[in-house]
Amino acid sequence: MKTEFEKRLFTSLVLISLSIFLIIKGSYFFIFFLGIILLISIYEWSQMTKNLYQTKIFGIIFVCLSIYSAYLFRKEYSYPFFLFAISISVLTDLGGYFFGKLFKGPKLTKVSPNKTYSGVIGGFLLSMIGGILIIKFINYSSMTINYLIIFLVCIFLISLISQLGDLLISYFKRKSKIKDTGKILPGHGGLLDRIDGIIFAVPFSYLLFHYIFSYLIK
Repeated sequence: MKTEFEKRLFTSLVLISLSIFLIIKGSYFFIFFLGIILLISIYEWSQMTKNLYQTKIFGIIFVCLSIYSAYLFRKEYSYPFFLFAISISVLTDLGGYFFGKLFKGPKLTKVSPNKTYSGVIGGFLLSMIGGILIIKFINYSSMTINYLIIFLVCIFLISLISQLGDLLISYFKRKSKIKDTGKILPGHGGLLDRIDGIIFAVPFSYLLFHYIFSYLIK
């Protein structure tokens, strides 16, 4: 029988591989992918907040706007920038999980008992390291120090928003007295459990890149 970690790892590998393929492929494949995410996310959110009518409506509107911003992000800035933002959010989640398990330490908040200060630091650290490696891989050898600083600030901000989004969804899960938003992903729970930070990071990243590129071309 597979352990929870093995289930989590296998599901993550399948999900990440499929996501990267569809994001790069673009076109109707990506739109279909976003549509599936939208429907599942709305269903899980509605189930989680079924006794909180105003919260449910607000959340559904937000999820729709977040998914639409993902579509615009991929369309306007091509897949490398979109993958960059998604990668920062994923690395933040991984850093928080592994550093939290490894170093443990003081709890961050009662909203999410599993969150620790070491996890927060790990999330920032791994996203920074991963972000720098991505930039190097893209071969921005001619990038000036000013541009590098801008990218590092972007990484930090995206990671921060991702962690705040994670905590917000955890707050509503705790308020609804549930552990997971669903059971669709073995070892993970629901889809929202995995994209809780991403649905906040993507619209923020889209607006952030829009502002930065608008500023740079002036």
